[in-house]
This record gives sequence, C-alpha cells and structure tokens, in this order.
Amino acid sequence: MFHALEAIANRDSILFMIKRFWQHIIDLAKRLISLHDPPHAIAGGVAIGIFFGFSPLFGLKTVLALVLAWIFRCSPVSAVIAVTLHDIMLPLYPIVLTLQYDVGYFVYHHRFPSQLGLRHVKLVDVFKWTTFLTVGWPMLLGSAIFGVPLSLISYFLTLGFIKKYRQRRDAKHRDIDSQECRK
Repeated sequence: MFHALEAIANRDSILFMIKRFWQHIIDLAKRLISLHDPPHAIAGGVAIGIFFGFSPLFGLKTVLALVLAWIFRCSPVSAVIAVTLHDIMLPLYPIVLTLQYDVGYFVYHHRFPSQLGLRHVKLVDVFKWTTFLTVGWPMLLGSAIFGVPLSLISYFLTLGFIKKYRQRRDAKHRDIDSQECRK
C-alpha cells in the first residue's frame, strides 16, 4: 500500500515538473513576443543566445551573448532569454558536454577519443592551460559545431514566428478598428 502511494506521489511530482517546464517555455515565448524590437533583431538575439548556450564557457555565456547582441544590433533581452533557455537542460549538461567533446575531438584529431579519464584529473589541473588545450579546445569546437546550425534554425523559426504573430495581431487590431469606425 505504501509503495503504491509513493508511486502516485512520484508520478504527480513528475507531472508537476513537466507542467512547470512547459509553463516556463510559454512564459519565455510570451516575453519574446512582447518585445518592441524588430523581428530580425529578436530572432538575431535568440540565435546568439542559442549559440552561446551551447558553449562550455560557464559564467561568460550571458556576457558574451550581450556583447555580441550589442555588436550586431540585436535584441539583448532575447539573447539573454535564449541563453537562459539552455539552463533548463542543466541536468543533461554532462551528456551534452561529453557529446560536444567527442565531436570536437573527432574533428580536431580525425579520430574519437579513447577515454576522457576524468577520475584522474585533480582540481588544480582544471585551471592549467594544458588542460584547456587538451579538453577545452575540442569541447569549444564541438559546441560550435552544434551551436551554429541550431542557432541558424532558431533564427529562422523565431523570425517566422514573430512575423506571423505580429501580422495576426495587426490584422485583429485592424478588424477591431474598422468595426468601431462603422458604429
């Protein structure tokens, strides 16, 4: 009996987490829609945020996205929203980083790594340049390989979505205005 109640509680908590996840996605989409920037600026900011969301440069992602959004005159708010969107997949991040490392290592060395061997890495070794060159460079390369196509896809999807939404909104406002004028 107790195990059945526990299973129901676990199922309900998982469903609650899924609902919260989707509500968070919907809230982020509403924030993007409510921005007063041009559609290409919003889409550019999203693309920049998605690109830097894949980078393993923890602590610098948001700053780099803001700087690049400012340089390219894109929406900095949409860039921050898109970078934040990557924080949702934080529990999966070790898998993503490993995949980026493997792909980057393959592109850089033309073979897959034998094993990463993180069990033998000391905390002091993480901050050495040799560690960056052996682990960080392939990971950065892999993040760019994943980030570039996905940021391009996100640019065009966001651009189309924002344009279509604004066309519908403007058409609705025109209909309301024309009905009020007839009265």
